[in-house]
Amino acid sequence: MILAWPETLWQNLLNLMGEAQTWLFVTWVQPALYHLGMMSYADMAYDATFWFVAGAFQIVLVWIFLRPLESWRPLERWSNRKAVRVDVIYTLISRLGLIGLVFFFTVQPLFDALQAWLQLHGVFNLNLDQYVLGARAHPWLGFVIYFIVLDFAGYWYHRWQHQFQWWWELHAVHHSQRQLSLWADDRNHLLDMFLFQSYLALLALLIGVEPHQFILLTLLSGALQSLQHANIRIHFGWLGERLLVSPRFHRLHHAIGFGHELNHHNRARIYGCNFGVLLPWWDMLFGSADFTTPLQPTGVRAEVEGENYGRGFWAQQWYGVMRMFRQLRRAI
Repeated sequence: MILAWPETLWQNLLNLMGEAQTWLFVTWVQPALYHLGMMSYADMAYDATFWFVAGAFQIVLVWIFLRPLESWRPLERWSNRKAVRVDVIYTLISRLGLIGLVFFFTVQPLFDALQAWLQLHGVFNLNLDQYVLGARAHPWLGFVIYFIVLDFAGYWYHRWQHQFQWWWELHAVHHSQRQLSLWADDRNHLLDMFLFQSYLALLALLIGVEPHQFILLTLLSGALQSLQHANIRIHFGWLGERLLVSPRFHRLHHAIGFGHELNHHNRARIYGCNFGVLLPWWDMLFGSADFTTPLQPTGVRAEVEGENYGRGFWAQQWYGVMRMFRQLRRAI
């Protein structure tokens, strides 16, 4: 009975988004495909329409809840919010499925071919939830397992972004925002977004995450990460801070001199601290957690000292690629 209520709510929400998907596709997308002579992509476009609807729903919901909190209890007060505007563009690109659309056109056919090849050779998806809990496991318990496993994978992906200098130069686009807000989570280099999308999708395929579970995982993760970056003076308490990544915990990760710079006194924290995506457990387990350092100014030291990281969207993308190639040349 306890698990039935959220399952019913989620199913009703899926039905509502499905109706919106059908209306949008029939009214706008399908006629556009017909006029452009691209009806062969109708199935792919229909899937992309659902991600657009789900992303729009998430953006509206997050804004309704978090924007008033930012106004009521801001951690920082800014005289000018211009720097935040570009992050809105990043959010729209990421959450309305534009990166996912590119992913579908490029990598998805490779994933489909890989899955077909594996099945041809008798290798099927792991179905991790059934492997751990048994065939009669409740779907929500399986969801929890996938939530934890994908978050663990996200933690290591995030640490690698900081550990390899060429990768850091892409990830630095995210850290270069000094005015963290609810929009800042999706401020990432497009190449890095694509790599992360491929990484998670491949892992989800291998461990048997169902499509509807992956959608819910994506929506929940995005909403929680918007909260982490929000400009809100909030504390989860001693226990809460150790159960879920809070805005305070994650803001220290963005701190100049603490969150993402070399630390030769603590090898576990050599490239920063607080890498957890949603759960701080992995930082606590691998020695990269910091719950005590007072909050510091956020940003990238090199940018603060004068290096140009770009103010607009395309400038930030361009400078990120140039910094990456510069590091790769040095490595060679």
